[in-house]
Amino acid sequence: MHDNTTYDITVIGSGPAGFAAVNRALDYGMNICLVEEKNIGGTGVVNGVLTSKTMYELSMDYAIAARIDRGYRAGTLAVNYNEVKKTIIQAAKEKQYQMLSQIETFAPGKKNKKGSVTLKKGRASFIDTNTIKITSPDSKEEIVNSKNFIVATGSKPRKYPGLEIDGKRVITSDHILSLDKFPERMLIVGSGIIGCEFATIFSNFRQTEVHLLDRAHRVIPYEDDDVSDFVSDNLEMNGVIIHHTASLREIRKQPDHLEIILDYDNGYSKVFEVDVVLIAIGRELNTKNLGLENIGITTNKRGVIKINKDCLLENDKGICNIFAAGDITGHYQLFSVAEHQGRLAVEKIAGNEWFAPDYSHLSTLMFFKPEVAAVGANEKILREKKTPYKVAYYSNKLVNRAIAMRNTGGFVKILVSNDDEQRLLGMRAAGPQASSLIVAAAHLISKGISLKDALNIFYPHPSLPEGIQECMRLLHNSSVYKPEAFPDYIYIREWQP
Repeated sequence: MHDNTTYDITVIGSGPAGFAAVNRALDYGMNICLVEEKNIGGTGVVNGVLTSKTMYELSMDYAIAARIDRGYRAGTLAVNYNEVKKTIIQAAKEKQYQMLSQIETFAPGKKNKKGSVTLKKGRASFIDTNTIKITSPDSKEEIVNSKNFIVATGSKPRKYPGLEIDGKRVITSDHILSLDKFPERMLIVGSGIIGCEFATIFSNFRQTEVHLLDRAHRVIPYEDDDVSDFVSDNLEMNGVIIHHTASLREIRKQPDHLEIILDYDNGYSKVFEVDVVLIAIGRELNTKNLGLENIGITTNKRGVIKINKDCLLENDKGICNIFAAGDITGHYQLFSVAEHQGRLAVEKIAGNEWFAPDYSHLSTLMFFKPEVAAVGANEKILREKKTPYKVAYYSNKLVNRAIAMRNTGGFVKILVSNDDEQRLLGMRAAGPQASSLIVAAAHLISKGISLKDALNIFYPHPSLPEGIQECMRLLHNSSVYKPEAFPDYIYIREWQP
């Protein structure tokens, strides 16, 4: 079969990068072909961001309902995994139907529409720089021609070397919704963000004994030690059993359980039983079987497609019509980055000059209990770059709104340059609304705002952002509460190379 239309843009993948590209292209009146092999919305909707965060929110609701220290107590509290799954799937379908409604609104032939979107289901592979072949789920093939292409095929969970993923007892995040009940005992392999998030979720529901395997000395090892320790301590308070400095030697499958053998750095081993093992050791890129060799493009060992500042593929073949966006570009695997790159590629195709993305002050959200958010540099990064800095830490235990919420587990940590200008370099926040607090800091950091300028703002009371205000005042030596009076809640220090 041959589609006789020559599209302005063909987008391969409907995740955050691909869908953002499609809808920005509509603004320019372009005719777009969108190719999706599996689920509309990609990992941004199914088996990824939306479904896991829906499960997280449900688990946090359950954890709050289970509390008995607030003057009220639920009489009978129970949870059914299949009902939880049903709610999660409803959330995913709600978003998918929103996306499909927009696609159908701009279907070819609709009147008074300046652009169009044609959705094709199947796997795409390049024939040449203007042609792809789409293989549908029933193995039918279709040829599509396009002036430009945006590759946005995303990523999938990385497999553990030598370990078979059966999708039932040994699973990845792709199989969470395939479980038919809460496991009585679970081992999570990987102590990065994904592993710690699922450890939080399952421990919140209080139906599962959760073991977390941490090969390093601490979870979230790329963050500063105080942040990592905060996350680790809260996981353990939530009931998670963390196995630090341990590696997985073997999983022995028994008829009614899995036998786990861990080896620790100090030489001893431990054997115990679980029902399910969740592998959460990162993600690998979906760049295989795209026919990139047919257009003279090679990836590195990780499968990364190199791009320039405009998201155009870096090559020496004179290709100027193929772009890439999202996880496959090797930048941060974040929804916001993917969406920005997808839109940026369209701007370039449309001939619109746009600013190059600055990846140095990205915001990251970590859905733990409590939630943790980060933006800009941390101490490890600044020391590696030999950048002098000052850092202040201010606990939520001193913030009136957090006290009123009876939810004081959290903090604000701010880093500034150790010079007369005192530019904001980074912030870490934990506790209620941390994900909202970080946005304001991201804006200040991206604009190169100094501490003095940032303090020239009125903060509403009582509010959690007052923790940011007091942390900055601490750096300015003008905070209301002093570190001498509250050494466990407040600190300030500086570092020189």
